[in-house]
Amino acid sequence: RWHLRRSDHQATGANSPAAPGAGATAGGEPPTVHTDDLLDGWADQLTFWPRLDAQVLAPLRRGGPGRYRAYDWLTGRFGPRWYEVAPEPVVLLDGFSAARAAVRPELTCAVFVTAPLLLRRERAVARDGEVVRPYLVDWQAAEDRHFAADATADHADVVVDGAPAVPHDPATQYVRISR
Repeated sequence: RWHLRRSDHQATGANSPAAPGAGATAGGEPPTVHTDDLLDGWADQLTFWPRLDAQVLAPLRRGGPGRYRAYDWLTGRFGPRWYEVAPEPVVLLDGFSAARAAVRPELTCAVFVTAPLLLRRERAVARDGEVVRPYLVDWQAAEDRHFAADATADHADVVVDGAPAVPHDPATQYVRISR
């Protein structure tokens, strides 16, 4: 989740591999932009950032609304509807590479959620259907390469265990990994 460092605007970047177990939260929250909505298909895993920056982040930096069209994973193209992102005091950027090095100086809080590879894969299949399974091996390998090169977890303000073994209430609590 992304918090833009400005006196009147904050952004938090929640970064994680696909399906680590940190689901979206309910209404009454700040506007949330999901990086998956801005990808142009499976091959756009890291190259979507200029689109996100131009359509959403740059307008927010100027104090205006951002807007984007969400990718429709079933049709394989961006949908016709434009989604507006209001320039609220806090805007959340959620998803893969949301806390990447390019935006780190602007983050007020970077959260990295982790879970074992096979558990993440099964969660993604449970969420999105068997149709995604063939893509996940390559996707997850690219995630791992990006996170290693970017040192994402090392730079996160909070690292969360997406598959904790300790008792907790996942609706109201998370398990932080000590560093």
